[in-house]
Amino acid sequence: MTLQQVSYEIARTLLQDEIPNNKLEEITYDTMNFDVPLVPLYLNTFVLELFHGPTLSFKDVGARFLALATSGDTGSAVGRGFFNIPGIEVILLYPKGKVSYIQEMQLTTIGNNISTLEVDGTFDDCQKLVKEAFTNSVLNKTVFLTSANSINIARLIPQSFYYFWAYKQLLDTKISVHADLVFSVPSGNFGNVTAGLIAKKMGLPVKRFIAATNSNQTFLKYFQTGIFEPKPSIKTISNAMDVGNPNNFPRITALYPDIELIRDVFWTVSISDFDTERIIKNTYADVQYILDPHTAVGLCGMNNYKASKLKSEFQNEEKTNDTVGVVLGTAHPAKFSDIISKFINHEIEIPNSLKQVLSEKKNATPIQNQFEELKTVILNKA
Repeated sequence: MTLQQVSYEIARTLLQDEIPNNKLEEITYDTMNFDVPLVPLYLNTFVLELFHGPTLSFKDVGARFLALATSGDTGSAVGRGFFNIPGIEVILLYPKGKVSYIQEMQLTTIGNNISTLEVDGTFDDCQKLVKEAFTNSVLNKTVFLTSANSINIARLIPQSFYYFWAYKQLLDTKISVHADLVFSVPSGNFGNVTAGLIAKKMGLPVKRFIAATNSNQTFLKYFQTGIFEPKPSIKTISNAMDVGNPNNFPRITALYPDIELIRDVFWTVSISDFDTERIIKNTYADVQYILDPHTAVGLCGMNNYKASKLKSEFQNEEKTNDTVGVVLGTAHPAKFSDIISKFINHEIEIPNSLKQVLSEKKNATPIQNQFEELKTVILNKA
């Protein structure tokens, strides 16, 4: 089966009669029309490359299926997915100075029915503004609002498809049926890993999910203490994960309502910028594979998990099943070429789609971190 066939069968099973089969097949095939290869990196460690879509980010999958507030890659994926669709106005919010240059150019050069707001604040501030818009009585009487980031469950459902696709590709490699399947997911807003949990609930035989975070440790602290306490976001080189109040936390606790259940299905770790840089350098030196900062956090998480598992086996003198690890490759390294090329001392080839974006002129409206400013923009679009 192809990726498109796998995706359609899952979507048809989930949605049943909500969308006619012929239309659902068309949507699914149009959405999943790019490669998602499983690339071997080391023994029993693979990268699922999710960055071969139009905007070179895993978010092309969910955004195109829908068809917000962004910490980096969501906005451009949504913008391209909704570009020039009659009757739809898209407003993208992003935090000033907290996305990469290429990410910013992807966000601010779409035009037509896509408007971009540069917010003087953090990603958490952008999320708060969007949530306030949804609950504002004046806006709800005037316009129909929806979100295309992972607040919207319709963004997550199609992201569950590629977990099954990864498993199908692993079976094709003749992996041991007795091995434990572990996914390492670079995590900020926790939408991607929530999609994995949905796949597990649907029957995918996953042993554990590694929630690999950067220095934003809200989930790690919850995992350790059982207390969820949002914090202001911290700026890192894996900027799309700079989230101090993950939107999808309530979904995780709805799926697994007890902290011990969460500890059974998750393993979590916080990766510093220093370790992120180091693994980018080491991976390129070892196997000539170029990681973006977010995928690097995921690989570092996988390595830490496997090391912890070996240590536990040694201490307990008990051999457990082998681990087959899949790291989700969430963004093309060219989107972060300014820092990656310095780390590996090698120029990164820029895809033609990015070259075109970089030749355009930035078009964004600056606003303060004030809801009334966002409200005015939305009403002017109504």
